[in-house]
Amino acid sequence: MSELVARTGRHQQRYEGGCRLVAGCIPFRYRECDENADTDSEKIVEVLMINSTSGPGLLFPKGGWENDETVKEAAVREAIEEAGVRGDILDFIGDYHFKSKTHQDDSCPEGLCKAAMFALYVKEELQSWPEQSTRTRSWLPISEAVESCRHKWMEDALKHFTKWLEDKDVN
Repeated sequence: MSELVARTGRHQQRYEGGCRLVAGCIPFRYRECDENADTDSEKIVEVLMINSTSGPGLLFPKGGWENDETVKEAAVREAIEEAGVRGDILDFIGDYHFKSKTHQDDSCPEGLCKAAMFALYVKEELQSWPEQSTRTRSWLPISEAVESCRHKWMEDALKHFTKWLEDKDVN
């Protein structure tokens, strides 16, 4: 059992312009491409995705941005709670609008959300985490991750992340 506890409820939730504000990240790591090579081998990027608790397909960790935290703190918290990873936020990837089918409330009756997504370089995989009883982690190469995204907006975020990787030297 995890000593960390996931936040629940909506009493601290942020809203803006009729949208629920969400923070999330694309957790990633580098893996050696050819482990048998004597020379410098190429590193490939893998991203961490988690199962959806409400249907098929995979997701990136994300959740409500609350009043007592910054958007980056919220993204880091969601990575810990949902995926059981810690790391460093390296950059903002973009804002993505979507409609939630499961999170409609008085402040956002239409279920409109705006997600701020970040690149998170993973430094630690936790052995136990708050949502491990309902979440499964999967490390995937980007090409497989694109095909596995449950939502189009997450696929778009992954494409922007890929462009960011090409433009940055994050090693």
